[in-house]
Amino acid sequence: MKVKMCGMKSLLAAKVAEEAGADFIGFIFWPQSHRYIEPEHAAVIAGQLQQAWKTGVFVDEDIEKVNEIVQQVHLDFVQLHGHENAAYARKVQCPVIKAFHYDDGFSAQAANEFPAEMILIDTYRPGQPGGTGEPFDWRDAAEEIAKVEKPVLIAGGINTGNLRTVARIFHPYGVDVSGGLEENKEKSISKIQAFMRRARSLPRGRKRH
Repeated sequence: MKVKMCGMKSLLAAKVAEEAGADFIGFIFWPQSHRYIEPEHAAVIAGQLQQAWKTGVFVDEDIEKVNEIVQQVHLDFVQLHGHENAAYARKVQCPVIKAFHYDDGFSAQAANEFPAEMILIDTYRPGQPGGTGEPFDWRDAAEEIAKVEKPVLIAGGINTGNLRTVARIFHPYGVDVSGGLEENKEKSISKIQAFMRRARSLPRGRKRH
């Protein structure tokens, strides 16, 4: 199971995450988030990463600015967390992770048809694109999410304590964690390391991706 650690703002936290085995390091380029990072700072951190995939998270940003940051930070993936449509996604100059919120309107068919390399499924809360720190109803969602044919990342309130449950219910390609790694809204080195120890202890998911 892959692990995406998102909302990185310091070189130390990003390097610790990579060394502990995180597969993706995520940077938030949405200015309204407390996890926002200036592209210049993200570029410095990204330049020190050796193995992890560098992911930029955007919310309804101008496509020209997205692609500018892709080049500046040397992103491997762009995560679209707003209302971006398929035409928008096709203009992104690197592989796309598209975030969908799980609610009554979630459609595996829509996720399958979207031009994205991966699908991220997060908790729905009106007026918030993500980062709620709350899980959605995993058991209720499992049947519909299992119909998604692309690699799936599960997000929303994931932490060391419930990671095993997420793995058992979804057998996902990966998980996305941010708030579960924080103390006082800052990444905790000990929580990063503990999360990766737990992740490595789990059996590998059954998905073929």
